[in-house]
Amino acid sequence: MNNPYPLSPIPYPPSPIPCNMPDAQKFLDPEMLAKLQGLQLRARTIVEGYVSGVHRSPFHGFSIEFAEHREYSPGDDLRYLDWKVFGRTDKFYLKQYEEETNLVCYLLLDTSESMTYKSDAAAMSKLEYAQCAAAALAYLILHQQDSVGLAAFDEELRSLVRPSGNPSHLKELLHFMEQTPGGRKTATGPIFHDLAERFKKRGIVVVLSDLFDDVEQMIRGLEHFRHRRHEVVLMHVLDPAELDFPFERITLFRGLEQLPQALVEPRAIRKAYLAEFGNYLRRLKTACRKHRIDYVPLRTDRPLEVTLASYLASRGK
Repeated sequence: MNNPYPLSPIPYPPSPIPCNMPDAQKFLDPEMLAKLQGLQLRARTIVEGYVSGVHRSPFHGFSIEFAEHREYSPGDDLRYLDWKVFGRTDKFYLKQYEEETNLVCYLLLDTSESMTYKSDAAAMSKLEYAQCAAAALAYLILHQQDSVGLAAFDEELRSLVRPSGNPSHLKELLHFMEQTPGGRKTATGPIFHDLAERFKKRGIVVVLSDLFDDVEQMIRGLEHFRHRRHEVVLMHVLDPAELDFPFERITLFRGLEQLPQALVEPRAIRKAYLAEFGNYLRRLKTACRKHRIDYVPLRTDRPLEVTLASYLASRGK
């Protein structure tokens, strides 16, 4: 199933649907940030870094967490000699520890046309919801003195903001999202392969998308990130209407991402639609489990801070 729901219900006869992008100030709600206070996006695996932080590094130093022993060499700091090992072996060995380091997070924002959809049950479109999620994550990452970058894509890579840990970087990211319009069809597979080669420093890749694309190609692209030793978090942004299909009366669906419009009787296709959509979700979640990818559903009719807080808290454990 390539596009399980690339359609937007509109009144009959058709009328244009505006998609107003919120200004940068609306991306970050103070009440939401207050509820996320104290939470961090921590790396589960070893990450590379340049400065001291809260994440484990592959580079050995003298920090807190013991890693291994190595033989003493003249000039080494004698404070780290392991005298118990010396007593057993009559040889000098030093304790080595894992050095803590900073994290790089890459936010991948889907700006394809299907992301502009908003049903009556949602307060904002999928794109606006994803933008708010990206802004909140960027805020938390910079607040914990880590680095964050942002890429926008549809069938092409539209823009790329390089990672930075400077607090002023948040303003650039918000401005970037404000200037990024919803666009064309989705092509996640080629985009993910391209970005996997661009991201040289391993870190956490967070994808914010409705994932309306060929599952096999999409997963192969995500596998490329895993092959490059990145952690991957898939934040699946969906409107409640796409999950529940609540339509009752004859509805004209406007085709998105270059698909034709269709006039249908919703009650006649609801069962088949829900079965097909459920199968699509099962395939996606199964692939994520297989490749150790975090799958995080984001429903646009639910408070963003609740979903983010729940995920970050569970990840921290």
